[in-house]
Amino acid sequence: GLSLHFVMVERQKKRVQAAPKTAHGRYWRWFLVATRWAAIGAFGFITFSVVWIGLYRFINPPTTYLMATTAWSGARVARRAVPIEAVAPVLWQTIIGAEDSRFCSHLGIDLEAVDEAREEAEDGGRVRGASTISQQTAKNAFLWPGRNYLRKGFEAYFTVLMEALWPKRRIMEIYLNIVELGPGIFGAEAAAQHFFHRAARDLSPHQAALLAAVLPNPRLFHVERPSAYVLDRAGVLEARAETVRNEGFASCILGPQAKHGLARRKPRHH
Repeated sequence: GLSLHFVMVERQKKRVQAAPKTAHGRYWRWFLVATRWAAIGAFGFITFSVVWIGLYRFINPPTTYLMATTAWSGARVARRAVPIEAVAPVLWQTIIGAEDSRFCSHLGIDLEAVDEAREEAEDGGRVRGASTISQQTAKNAFLWPGRNYLRKGFEAYFTVLMEALWPKRRIMEIYLNIVELGPGIFGAEAAAQHFFHRAARDLSPHQAALLAAVLPNPRLFHVERPSAYVLDRAGVLEARAETVRNEGFASCILGPQAKHGLARRKPRHH
């Protein structure tokens, strides 16, 4: 009886001593399983996003989140995708002057503009965005509207990947076909037809400036009933477009023949 008692006590001690080791091993196995599935998920997401962005280099987005939600709400959606050759150069020159003057020189995220916006906010100025045309294209083509850090993180990821897989000309082409320029009016061609009853290739400098002037908020500012602010901004943007053209800030979008002509027009320094 006494020996049996001692055996039972020893077994109980061993079980107590083994319990932490068993729990530790179980938690470790769970960690390994979770890590493996996280790695599989990350690899799947990266593969999917690379394929998705790669496809859009050659085909136009069939829709976007904003287009789909606008249509779902019952509002009319107008859109007509066209190649960049069918858009007046003055429009994308004006948009570069309005939204992203360093479009051709940055790699998707303009760190200099981010620093300038941060310093302006710290000095008590108004908080302004520093999103580039590339970032706006990534947001419009692949993501949803929003200002939270999760969405901003995805935006940065898609922007960098898009810049790696697309030429600047394609980024601008997609931008011009999916940007909202009026309530439910997406893309340069649909906007030109709706507001000016002409093709995007026939836009005048003033008409291009009016379209670019509403880009901060095309549901608040109007092309067909421009406020004093929109008219003033359009005048400024017309002048900026001339600078963009003269300084070659849009050279990354020009075709080979246009680039050759631009190079020939540049003054020679002796």
